[in-house]
Amino acid sequence: MKISISVLAAAAILGAATTAAVASSPSFRVIKPLFGVIPSNAPGHHAPKRPVTPLVQWNGSFTDHVGQTINYTMVGTDPSSSNSPTTIPVVIIPIKMVYGALNGNMTFDPKKTLTANGNTVLKDLQVSPLLRANVKFVQGGTNVGKTQYIDAFQRANFWSFVSTNTNYHVLLGSPTVLPEQTINVSPAAGSVMTNPFGTQPVGTMEIDLFDMELQNIISANANVITPDVLPLFLTTNVYLTEGVAVCCIGGYHSANGSQPDGQTYAYATYVTEPGTFSQDVSAWSHEIGEWMDDPFVDNSVNCADNNIMEDGDPLENNANYGAFPYVVKGRTYNLQSLVFLGYFGAPPDVSLHSWLSFQNDEQNVCPGQ
Repeated sequence: MKISISVLAAAAILGAATTAAVASSPSFRVIKPLFGVIPSNAPGHHAPKRPVTPLVQWNGSFTDHVGQTINYTMVGTDPSSSNSPTTIPVVIIPIKMVYGALNGNMTFDPKKTLTANGNTVLKDLQVSPLLRANVKFVQGGTNVGKTQYIDAFQRANFWSFVSTNTNYHVLLGSPTVLPEQTINVSPAAGSVMTNPFGTQPVGTMEIDLFDMELQNIISANANVITPDVLPLFLTTNVYLTEGVAVCCIGGYHSANGSQPDGQTYAYATYVTEPGTFSQDVSAWSHEIGEWMDDPFVDNSVNCADNNIMEDGDPLENNANYGAFPYVVKGRTYNLQSLVFLGYFGAPPDVSLHSWLSFQNDEQNVCPGQ
């Protein structure tokens, strides 16, 4: 499910009296695995000053099952006409979340928290199949490449072209890690609670208030966070919330300004407790996959379950939250499956085996098609 965010939720939080402390029984009215979306024109989202070097992007279209023309923008170059790789520069911004005596008295630090894989959270993201070409992806007996996970998905998404244009790739560059940022979470904005999908403590923060913090970080680092770069904002063991009512959001992606010159970015959490929502890099696979196919959160589709081309949402409530485990050098990474263009009403034969999703775990087009 995709939660659309507005500043009204933030206003409600700021206006609410609170004596938040560590909560073992969350008071949220709705608790479910969620991902968010913030429109590119949301308050506080300012387009980069020109001139800029834009994100590498291409435009395509298809006629869906109800006869409507769907126009879309994706990252990279057009797979029908390109036979060369594209590499998008990446910066990672680790964020330390600090909760005081009134709302949990805990700190969640991705540079210090260790994972089940024996790395820090930051290191585990860096060496995962999202940023390293360390897995050969064989889907339905077809080798789509030893490459990064989202690149493998996108190659399979357009396999009718890529099977000929075999050098086509959209890769994420070796990331530059920026200095860690600290967010001191006020009791009005969030608190520490027991993970509702597990047993260990997690922090929370209202998503609009959190995004305001990201806007400040983007502005302060405008010399390195530029439209041609993908910034990845990383927390550990933190869920975002919508106002005082809804938990738990594992990540979101957005943009400041519209295509082609807007600044895209993505946020996700890394939950270290195995088997829980957003475990290890699963939320990151969701958000980077959605950024790849809808970087400016404006690819409109005719689906009753989702009005934009968010390719992770249809599968997030499947077993293991839609994720499939991959073992790399003894370390396990859970990577969420993503739907292909055919799910949204495009001709399915463009994709590998005419499947509707990367793991062949979706058998139906979206409701409304």
